[in-house]
Amino acid sequence: MAAELTARGAAARLVEGVTEGRASLSDQMQRGALAGLAPPDRARAQRLALATLRNLSKADGVLRPLMRKAPQPAVQSLLRVAVTEMLAEGAPAHGVVDDAVQETRALGAEGLTGLVNAVLRRAAETPPERWVGLPAPELPGWLRGRLMSAYGKKAAQAMEAAHAKGAAIDLTPKDGDAEALSLRLGGVALPTGSVRLPSGAQVSELPGYEAGDWWVQDAAAALAAKVLAARAGERVLDLCAAPGGKTMQLAAAGASVTALDVSDVRLERLRENLARCRLEAEVVVADALTWDGPRDFDAVLLDAPCSATGTIRRHPDLPYVRDGAGVRDLARLQAELIDRALGHLRPGGRLVFATCSLLPEEGERQVAAALERHPGLAVERPAPDLPGIAPHWITPEGALRLRPDDWPELGGLDGFYIAALRRS
Repeated sequence: MAAELTARGAAARLVEGVTEGRASLSDQMQRGALAGLAPPDRARAQRLALATLRNLSKADGVLRPLMRKAPQPAVQSLLRVAVTEMLAEGAPAHGVVDDAVQETRALGAEGLTGLVNAVLRRAAETPPERWVGLPAPELPGWLRGRLMSAYGKKAAQAMEAAHAKGAAIDLTPKDGDAEALSLRLGGVALPTGSVRLPSGAQVSELPGYEAGDWWVQDAAAALAAKVLAARAGERVLDLCAAPGGKTMQLAAAGASVTALDVSDVRLERLRENLARCRLEAEVVVADALTWDGPRDFDAVLLDAPCSATGTIRRHPDLPYVRDGAGVRDLARLQAELIDRALGHLRPGGRLVFATCSLLPEEGERQVAAALERHPGLAVERPAPDLPGIAPHWITPEGALRLRPDDWPELGGLDGFYIAALRRS
């Protein structure tokens, strides 16, 4: 008879799937990795897996001196989860150790239960100051080298430290009143107009969810639509629109929005949020590279597919499942999308190009190449009245470069590049 899956066991499987199988957490969950668990246990398993991946090198730093060699991957992942529970999350050692021994039996590794018991009991004695003093996990070489070249060693280390701290949940208020929403929900109004929730908040149970008073959207991602600054009545095309946060912002501003994405499945979430928030937009399922739509939009917002290296603080599995091999193809796709987006603009129209990437080839270099390809195209600096923009975010060419180590006192934000381009 198969052993019943537990939250801790599921978390260990997820971690093993990432580190050994190079499968992202989202892919594993879509394939049913958490099937059979009750909703609270699914949430706990996901939380434990995320915490373990953020602290993987620290957990290994504790475990390595306690074993002559690493056990089989399934048991190693279980040990990593257990150490993270005890030392990063403060779970009582007795319960964690006993449960980990039971999980080892469930894995069919009866012969390793003594090892697991002894190792975890010694790991539980780790002084808190030693755990805190262990270095943050380093990014893989392909990414760390690029970030050091672009920003310097200290900046790369600061970003690694920010990744290890994780990410809070941010909301965009429909009416734009972040102060009122933060007071209502017990959150923090961020300088750029988003609201950051306290840890552990259950989004769907908060006041205003059913009424559609707000939607979940990272504060950095929300800046792209703020830079575009759609006005009531303007015709705006949101390319690569799913999951829809930017579409919602544009519609709430009163623009006539066409939201286009190649994935009907992903657009379904956009439709649901539009209905919940009582907003309207034309939703189009199409490939942006071949769509033969209108060519007289006042503005286009292009949040292009990218390496997502700016989102590691909320997706700690990403460094383990990617190797940088696809960055060149992504940059080529972004260039094609920029050219297509410009073709949908009226003369004098504006394009906001954004990527949740830390790599210059998906940001600064991409825009520099677009300016060379399109005479008469120019970068517009952010409007002086755009709230919360830190001066150091503004690049020499007039775009925005945000990094995970920004806002350390507020909990950081995703890495993004955002450029506003206007055609003469």
